[in-house]
Amino acid sequence: MEHPVNPWMILPFGILLTTIALGPLCCAGWWRKHYPKVAYALGAVTLLYYLVGLNNYDRIRSTAVEYASFIVLIGSLFVVSGGIHINVKGEATPLANMVFLFVGAVFANLFGTTGASMLLIRPWLRMNKYRLTAHHVVFFIFIISNVGGCLTPIGDPPLFLGYLQGIPFWWVAEHCWPIWCVGLAVLLAMFYAVDCRNYLRAPGEVRSRLAEPHDVWRFDGLANLFFLVVVLGAVFTHDPPFLREALMVTAAAGSWFTTRKSIHEANHFNFHPIQEVAILFAGIFFTMMPALDWLKANAGKLGSPTPAFFYWSSGALSSVLDNAPTYLSFLNAIFGAFINPEVVSQVQHLVQTGGADLANLTGPHAEHVKNTFVAL
Repeated sequence: MEHPVNPWMILPFGILLTTIALGPLCCAGWWRKHYPKVAYALGAVTLLYYLVGLNNYDRIRSTAVEYASFIVLIGSLFVVSGGIHINVKGEATPLANMVFLFVGAVFANLFGTTGASMLLIRPWLRMNKYRLTAHHVVFFIFIISNVGGCLTPIGDPPLFLGYLQGIPFWWVAEHCWPIWCVGLAVLLAMFYAVDCRNYLRAPGEVRSRLAEPHDVWRFDGLANLFFLVVVLGAVFTHDPPFLREALMVTAAAGSWFTTRKSIHEANHFNFHPIQEVAILFAGIFFTMMPALDWLKANAGKLGSPTPAFFYWSSGALSSVLDNAPTYLSFLNAIFGAFINPEVVSQVQHLVQTGGADLANLTGPHAEHVKNTFVAL
């Protein structure tokens, strides 16, 4: 950068995160109608500052490329998973539910937390329709929509951003699998205890229905597994530029046009969720630039934070804010203190030699309790 970032320019980022957190709660109708204007307006303020105030076109270009890679991955997994329909009825015993959640957590590392949630939420609700309570939805969100996907860059969007920054694909799985196992085991044990209590309290008529034979599992749209493999393979493609994104878009288009309409209807598939994600993250990515650049420039002044600092700070913020900007902010604080993050070899060397800080940053952003909608 030619000029240091004005700390006041971090304000649009804070305003956007605050409105995303409070808007759906305080004024849901207004928010649904106007959230694109809020995201675009705050993003435009930051873009204007970088264009006119800093004359930093390269920073905008690199952010746009990262945003495109990010949203194309999420969108392609969303479309492909929307072409697979799982049908099941009943059999919602506590043990069956616990196994379902465990398998869903593993799937989240392949389909992404968004794709896995979309694929599995309806079968989950149908399985438990005779005794559905709030804890079924809450633990589904905790296990499949959050903790489950924290082993791979495909599973968790913030980890994909770290992958784009130069962190090796399998580094998180190699170093953080104990965190994943412990977090998942604790959540599954808690769920099993609560679900057993709920099951025993269910009326006898409900338990007798669960004991009756039910339709077997049925999977429709399995041809989309081919398109999933294409998306997963594309993640490892680096050259030439934009080939990765082109392959993902092609796979998503192939899935969309070859999937039977009845499958999309059974999944109640539409593009509104991914449209909202794309709009809000466009604002987040661009308003986040001053915060990230300020952290890079001033990380050395923060002293030498311990791994515990990264664990509790990133976890606390991820529980109330979106975990992607939280992860990137702390990642840039680590990078700025030790290396030039633009040099991939330096990033990979830091990852191999200073992994404690990064491991304590990776786990909590997925595993701390989510206290707001935006954190989910």
